[in-house]
This record gives sequence, structure tokens and C-alpha cells, in this order.
Amino acid sequence: MTVPRLPYVGRFAPTPSGPLHFGSLVAATGSWLEARAHAGRWLLRIEDLDTPRKVPGAEEAILAALGAFGFEWDGPVVRQSERTGAYAAAFERLRQAGQVYPCACTRREIADSALARDGSPRYPGTCRDGLPPGRRPRAWRVRAEGLACFDDAIQGPQREELAEEIGDFIVRRADGIFAYQLAVVVDDAEAGVSHVVRGADLLESTGRQILLQRLLGLPQPAYAHLPVAANTAGEKLSKQTLARALDAASAPATLVAALDFLGQRPPPALARASLAEVWAWAGAHWRLEQVPRCRSIAVASTHDEECP
Repeated sequence: MTVPRLPYVGRFAPTPSGPLHFGSLVAATGSWLEARAHAGRWLLRIEDLDTPRKVPGAEEAILAALGAFGFEWDGPVVRQSERTGAYAAAFERLRQAGQVYPCACTRREIADSALARDGSPRYPGTCRDGLPPGRRPRAWRVRAEGLACFDDAIQGPQREELAEEIGDFIVRRADGIFAYQLAVVVDDAEAGVSHVVRGADLLESTGRQILLQRLLGLPQPAYAHLPVAANTAGEKLSKQTLARALDAASAPATLVAALDFLGQRPPPALARASLAEVWAWAGAHWRLEQVPRCRSIAVASTHDEECP
């Protein structure tokens, strides 16, 4: 019996905390090309659930930059800020099943805890069996138990002991906002996302997301974590590290630099071609297996790079 092959659905999900930069372009380019290489759909989601991080005008700037660089997405843009009902329903399922619990601890109270795999303090379980006397609930945490294993198409086999390496993590914050991890798995499942191609800075989030997929009975996508673009100090390019916004005037050359970063070895002359010609070359030559198998690549101001 032949098992039917599911259609390929990828996505790009920027946060509107500032304009897109070279690191954003790398993630979008790898995700878009891999989807198109499989004759798949490519969705665009604005992850604006964390309202304190939203910057006025950032979403419009992101959409304009994607358009200027020639990206085309399938279907309407999805905004997490419009989907809180779906997250609330998923949270209630977890609560009814006893898979989450209220937590009264502040960040300061767990700051000295042992570190989780991603370098953040690992929750010591203070409220796991009930709130301490006289304390009121703040956030809600999911019980992290078992193993999370997956074979990343770029970074290779991954294995996480959830209790020891991650610890119970927040799914609803003290300010009432649903956490990124919960929103992402709900969004991906509802949109039918089959493959997640994103930056390796999110590799440590994947075990949390696999656990939530398991608890909610949601499908687990295939994962491919691209190396992230870093500055010469080893810091990921971001608004916080003063990464330069993408310049539409140099779109063809910058896109060629992104392809070079991703190991596709475009010919130098392509940087002087039109944007349409660059995309045509990229579509014909894209190979995921040529992407460097490292977590970050240092990028100079000219976009020269080397694996650390």
C-alpha cells in the first residue's frame, strides 16, 4: 500500500520588533526556496502576540521589504494578535488534562537556578505540586517530561531530556499573554505546516514545541535549522545588535550574498543581474544539502563569512 505524500507547506514568521535585516533575509530565502523546490506553499505569519515588543510601523516595513526583494507568499498574512481564541482553547485543553499548573515564582526567584539547555535558568519545580502558602498564581507552566527527538535536516540528530535539559516552561505569562511556544505549535498545525525552515537560534525551542505537539495531539513538522548570521563579535544580527535594515536599492546583490551565505555558491557576476534573474538562478540551483552545517556564521559589513 502506498502512503500518500502530504503537500509541502512552509512558512516565514517574523516578529514586528524592527525592520528586516540580513539575518532575516537568510531565513526567508532558505525557507522560500526549500518550499518552492518541493512545489509547496509558503505562508507568511506576523508573530505580534508579544505586544510589548511590537514597534509601530514595523509590520508595514517588513511586508514592504519582502515585496521589494521579490518574495511572494500564498494566502493572506496571518497575525498572531488575531488568534488569541485559538491559543486560549489549546491552553484550556492542557489545563483540563492537568498538563499545566499555576506558578507564583518571579524571574528573580529562579535566577540562580541551574541552567537549561538554552542557557536560561531551569525552573526548579517550586510550584509543581501546588502553590506555596500565601502565594498567588502568576504564570502557567507545562510539565516537561520525557524525550524530544528529531532529525534536523541541517543540524543533524537532536535529543533532549525535557525535564533535565529544559524544565517546566511557561505557556501563559504573568501578563496574560500566551507564550511563543504555544502559539507557534497551534498556528503551524492549523495552517498545515509540514516543514519548518528557520534559524538555528530557535533550535533549542524545538523540544518545547515537540512536547506541546505531543500533548495537544498535533502533527510534528520536519525541521531544518539554518545557520544564523552573526556579527564579528559572534552576536546574532538583530535589532539589539544594531543590524542594518535591508536596502531595497541593493536587493539583487544582497540576495546573492544571502545565497552565498547559505552555501549555494552563486557566480559573482550574478550580483550585477536583475532581481528576477537572481531568483531564477536560485530556484534552478537551490540545494538544502549545501547549507553549512553550523549554527552561526560571522558576517562582515561586506557580507563575507566563515563558519566558526
